[in-house]
Amino acid sequence: MQRRFLVLFSLLVVLALVVTACATPAAPSAPASGSEAAPADDAAAATGEPLKVLHFVNGVLGDKSFFDSAERGIQRAQAELGAEVKTIEAGIDPTGWEAALVDAAANEDFDVMVVGTFQMIEYLEKIAPQYPDKKFFLYDAPVNYEGEACAPNKCANVYSILYKQNEGSYLAGVYAAAMTTQAIDGMNPEAVIGSVGGQEIPVILDFMVGYEQGARDTNPDIQVIRQFAAGWNDPAKGKELAKAQYSQGADIVFQIAGGTGQGVFEAAMEDGKYAIGVDSDQALIIESANPDQAARILTSMMKNVDNSIFRGLQMHLDGTAPYGSAESLGIAEGGVGLARNKFYDASTPDEVKAAVDAAEQRVINGEITVETVF
Repeated sequence: MQRRFLVLFSLLVVLALVVTACATPAAPSAPASGSEAAPADDAAAATGEPLKVLHFVNGVLGDKSFFDSAERGIQRAQAELGAEVKTIEAGIDPTGWEAALVDAAANEDFDVMVVGTFQMIEYLEKIAPQYPDKKFFLYDAPVNYEGEACAPNKCANVYSILYKQNEGSYLAGVYAAAMTTQAIDGMNPEAVIGSVGGQEIPVILDFMVGYEQGARDTNPDIQVIRQFAAGWNDPAKGKELAKAQYSQGADIVFQIAGGTGQGVFEAAMEDGKYAIGVDSDQALIIESANPDQAARILTSMMKNVDNSIFRGLQMHLDGTAPYGSAESLGIAEGGVGLARNKFYDASTPDEVKAAVDAAEQRVINGEITVETVF
């Protein structure tokens, strides 16, 4: 009896050792935050769980432009990287954004929170240091890594994605200036083009200075009308401003105004004029709902927010995301560019296409330095 008990006890000990050896090891503790790329031992990678991504929109989707482009990057991460994603639309009232961001950071389950626009800088600088074990992307604006809120190293978990919108807009200016005097229905012989911005803020001015430089380099005598709508979700105002510019001789208007820019497209269609879209390839987005309006959008200056967010999430998973720093993406990096779709091909003479292609290559080669407000 005693011998049988000893044998049974020995078997139990061996079984316990085997179970212990096969148990899933605990995830290693997160390393201290720093400005170097995050190592690939984040909690999601260590446990084999999918990356959890939260997209916080300080506005609403449906602009067919900036925020929709960002959302495409999030959805692509879900489809191609297997990420679990969630998007929060905080609405168009700025007074509610900070509270909504605080609530999302405290109560949502995420590995990476993706936030956009300069309007969120101050709020993110407050929030990110409170969650050093979480990661944050800020697109189209940088946190101030050396500022009081972030230094020393308090925003080492934030990756800021910037775009050289001045470079892409330079190509839009070259294109508009070359097109405006072409013998095409809807164009007049006057060298006049226009632009409508959402607000008179640095990032929008950066679009405009690049656009105007490209236009001047193409035609030194060109006139560029510049106006601001003072808002991002007012198509009626965008339409009013565009119609005023068309009446002053412009036959192409570059809209840099988010949802307000929808009114620019309406005006172009009604007046038999043309527009240039922004952030996304807007003609292709609008085509299914309104092909006549889409045909009036000759091209779009694309700020490839979708590609940049997807790229950043790939780098996060690879352990190469440059947290604690800002990165600027231009034409050479695929961060910005001009849409060359079927509308562009159908409407654009070969000599204009060649001029745009040549300008693009000269920017990439460093032969042209595009002005910037920054």
